[in-house]
Amino acid sequence: MAGGAFVSDGGGGGSSYEGGVTVFVIMTCIVAAMGGLLFGYDLGISGGVTSMEEFLKKFFPEVDRQMHEAKRETAYCKFDNQMLQLFTSSLYLAALASSFAASAVTRKYGRKISMFVGGVAFLIGSLFNAFATNVAMLIVGRLLLGVGVGFANQSTPVYLSEMAPAKIRGALNIGFQMAITIGILLANLINYGTSKMARNGWRVSLGLAAVPAVVMVIGSFILPDTPNSMLERGKYEQAREMLQKIRGADNVDEEFQDLCDACEAAKKVENPWMNIFQQAKYRPALVFCSAIPFFQQFTGINVIMFYAPVLFKTLGFGDDASLISAVITGAVNVVSTLVSIYAVDRYGRRILFLEGGIQMIISQIVVGTLIGMKFGTTGAGTLTPATADWILAFICLYVAGFAWSWGPLGWLVPSEICPLEIRPAGQAINVSVNMFFTFLIGQFFLTMLCHMKFGLFFFFGGMVVIMTIFIFFLLPETKGVPIEEMGRVWKQHPFWKRYVPDDAVTGAGEESYVKEV
Repeated sequence: MAGGAFVSDGGGGGSSYEGGVTVFVIMTCIVAAMGGLLFGYDLGISGGVTSMEEFLKKFFPEVDRQMHEAKRETAYCKFDNQMLQLFTSSLYLAALASSFAASAVTRKYGRKISMFVGGVAFLIGSLFNAFATNVAMLIVGRLLLGVGVGFANQSTPVYLSEMAPAKIRGALNIGFQMAITIGILLANLINYGTSKMARNGWRVSLGLAAVPAVVMVIGSFILPDTPNSMLERGKYEQAREMLQKIRGADNVDEEFQDLCDACEAAKKVENPWMNIFQQAKYRPALVFCSAIPFFQQFTGINVIMFYAPVLFKTLGFGDDASLISAVITGAVNVVSTLVSIYAVDRYGRRILFLEGGIQMIISQIVVGTLIGMKFGTTGAGTLTPATADWILAFICLYVAGFAWSWGPLGWLVPSEICPLEIRPAGQAINVSVNMFFTFLIGQFFLTMLCHMKFGLFFFFGGMVVIMTIFIFFLLPETKGVPIEEMGRVWKQHPFWKRYVPDDAVTGAGEESYVKEV
């Protein structure tokens, strides 16, 4: 099996539908992608807040004492505290649970309602955190934020994939990841600014999470629903009109018929959860909706994203230096995501996965080696300015590799490979697996760093080796393939074709439009 890869002939498409890329659909997708701000802002803000001395003194005095007692401190164990880690990770446990409810809401009431619920929950949670007087209020606020993230991450990628034309679906869907990276960068900048405040800087940082929440709520009112969602609820004429509007063409008969066929097939499925787990033809979708979010978290990226200031402070960067370094990595994240937007529909998903994986492996090995040389296994030592600069440089190289591969593609690929009848269930699996392992990393990373020391970076590097091999052999190219014709891709893959029956290959035209390489 020569890699099991597929590339598109020519433009890489399946059926060539009427219409093109309209300003309306681009603006719609940009507004919808702002749902990523919720997730991104939280990823960036929590690490900065947990490194602020005033916040630690008020809520986690034991950690603050540990930082200032040299006899108890090692470079690897400064912040090892389960309650502090629970503050960060509790959000993702709530997101995991809420993603299942979001799946039902998304299917029954549409994608917009899920976005609205997510925005409202995030807004209330941000207010709880901003006005918190004890740890219990902080945790409740984080749980509400988690509900918001669960609903937003369930609905937004699916919304984007359904609205976008196949030929630019990747670029528009990655707008969600772009919003995540912008949220992270803004959070890092805000943390740097609020750290200079004499009092209550952490309240401002946490309270400003209300801003992306308000954007999400407003967006859910002004956005149109997707034709797919309208068809699911029996609104055939409105679905046709919306398809004509987003494609900028009157003749959308072929695409509309494909959507209707998919919708009719979906209505015959009474229990999408039972089908995705029991029917062999959905095996590829189940595997990738489970494996991709699992692997995405074990790249180690959230170690950098929500613990960046803590990590840099642990490694000996000063207070300001740690926050500035987090801003730098956040900026690299944003710029590198632009690379993915440019490349994903030109060169495909596979090449970005593979190149990004190799880049991350090299970077993690170098960072682990540099930290090991300076701190060894005892955690005793200091960083020279030159070594600190090299560590920051390779962390930035690692972030760049993630930002144009596993970052955006971890949300894009699961959202575009599921047939309509199992799409909400598939996306719920994607979100819940993602959130569960984000919770584990968030809850135990500082403990893992304390015990595994510099070897933790080699651990994540080894995981990236495994996931890169997985992509090389098992992921076909999905660039330019209409969502409702994805069965053709699986049917022509040397491994997955054994699971996909002939009647699962739907869509106009019988010609093969992919070839094995």
